[in-house]
Amino acid sequence: MDKYAVFGNPIKHSKSPAIHKQFAISLGEQIDYRAILAPIDNFEKTVSSFFEQGGKGANVTMPFKEQAFAMADELTPLAKIVGAVNTLKKRDDGTLLGDNTDGVGFVNDLLANEVVIADKRILIIGAGGAARGVILPLLEQKPAEIIIVNRTAQKAQDLAQLFSEYGSVSGFGFNDLPVSDYSLIVNSTSSSMNNELPALNKKYLKGCDVAYDMFYSQTNTIFMSWVEEHNNNTKLLDGSGMLVGQAAQAYYVWHNKMPEILPVVKALKQGSLK
Repeated sequence: MDKYAVFGNPIKHSKSPAIHKQFAISLGEQIDYRAILAPIDNFEKTVSSFFEQGGKGANVTMPFKEQAFAMADELTPLAKIVGAVNTLKKRDDGTLLGDNTDGVGFVNDLLANEVVIADKRILIIGAGGAARGVILPLLEQKPAEIIIVNRTAQKAQDLAQLFSEYGSVSGFGFNDLPVSDYSLIVNSTSSSMNNELPALNKKYLKGCDVAYDMFYSQTNTIFMSWVEEHNNNTKLLDGSGMLVGQAAQAYYVWHNKMPEILPVVKALKQGSLK
């Protein structure tokens, strides 16, 4: 069987082996996919050894995405802009292709959940790597505008400038964020991981059709519960679909076949994915 793996540190918690196993079963294929703990100071050697021993592709999680970026012989346009790689593919000539599937996975999850992006105004909370990874795939869906809000306004403005040639993107601090109807509000910060709320005033929830927390959880995150408290008409989504969606896109990069996302998300949420 073709060999694949996910590399990270820590890695024991990874759902990737179970997700990719389910993808393969659904498509009538067999793969050998494992989670491998890479030493913090020896990532490149660990991954290189895997490919030398016949590995066909690898996923890369924290804290190695920038090192994977440096390892790739060729980068996809999205990976170049994002500056991080979470998917490596060994090509027939032995070179490594580096891709970033996080943003495509995020958008595919939105579309699978029938979220309308075209001509809508989108608010992204946070200006870190998670936000950076999803902006271009979102712009490809032709929203009316993307607004980035961050504690440090300059960081939001710098990120917006990076993508300004691809569509309407602007950046603000929380104190100068314009009040408007944001159809989709995305929490790209790690606040829910610490059971904290981002510094967004509830007044910005008016007109919010969908609230998306990138943090994966089997129950509503603190952000999702806060949105529901102030606007119970809002559709709530957590990062489960993004987790499965980015994995599905990686599977597509390796196999040129796109697995279905929602059945695996359902199994993940129910705790039945093994």
